[in-house]
Amino acid sequence: MELKNVTIIGGGVLGTQIGLMCAYVGKDVTFWLRSESSVGRTTPKLERYGELMITDLLTAKALIGSPMGKFVYPKGLIRDWEAATPECIDDLVAKAKERFADNIHIELDLAKALADADVVIEAMAEDPKAKVSIYTDMKDLMPEKTVLLTNSSTLLPSMFAEYTGRPEKYLALHFANTIWKNNTAEVMGHPGTDPKIYDETVKFADEINMIPLQLHKEQPGYILNSMLVPFLSSAQALLATGVADFETIDKTWELATGAPAGPFKILDIVGLETAYNINQMKPDAAAEGSVSNLIGKLLKEKIEKGETGVNAGKGFYDYKK
Repeated sequence: MELKNVTIIGGGVLGTQIGLMCAYVGKDVTFWLRSESSVGRTTPKLERYGELMITDLLTAKALIGSPMGKFVYPKGLIRDWEAATPECIDDLVAKAKERFADNIHIELDLAKALADADVVIEAMAEDPKAKVSIYTDMKDLMPEKTVLLTNSSTLLPSMFAEYTGRPEKYLALHFANTIWKNNTAEVMGHPGTDPKIYDETVKFADEINMIPLQLHKEQPGYILNSMLVPFLSSAQALLATGVADFETIDKTWELATGAPAGPFKILDIVGLETAYNINQMKPDAAAEGSVSNLIGKLLKEKIEKGETGVNAGKGFYDYKK
């Protein structure tokens, strides 16, 4: 079965990117959003990330023939760099503009958004109660054929399988930020996932130009975040306990490793609300004076000021300048 009709639950940073990537390869995409205000927050993200994808295609076109091209081209947008020509990229740009305009729809009615979905991708915040609530609302509205995927960064599918109404057709497909360049898709089932559905999900990931990374068992944080979250937590702990300011911490990492971005620049990209939700799941987050408690207070203060990261124009760094 081809997973052609895609419904995205949530219009955040990764949700919008996933939807755009699905539309880019020709799939029909519907975003379900809760309210008109959600539409007002999601539409600018769709425009911004769509423009970035097209800009990266045009930048890649200028690198054809350059030895640097193979290192920096957007791997999710150009499947075969060696065969790429200026004419090929012009065609990709034209198709991208057409598909972004024609293949993306926004729906506030959940039943309508799910009515003909071959695959539903839940891309909500890391809030277990909210996930249980949306799964409960969706379970009787999805067609029998629908495969349900979660893009949860840290939570396990087995935590929610019983609430989905289709545990055998439920698993995780986790993406990295800027998926049109960092085109990874971690595929992680739970003990009740049908192996055929797992294989269909691997195929779907390949169809949307991702590299399927198959996990053999459940792991909180998958592969990527099992490494990334401790790294970001360590950086936040250094700041929250007063060891150094965030710019010095970033500079230390960038100079010592050659990395293009330090942990606080990465946090701005991920979004401070996501970082806060992950932090608050730590056992000692509510213990006054603990490191996790200090991190939570630091992040909450910035969130309350609207400084939630790149998409807000300011996080730890100011992107309005």
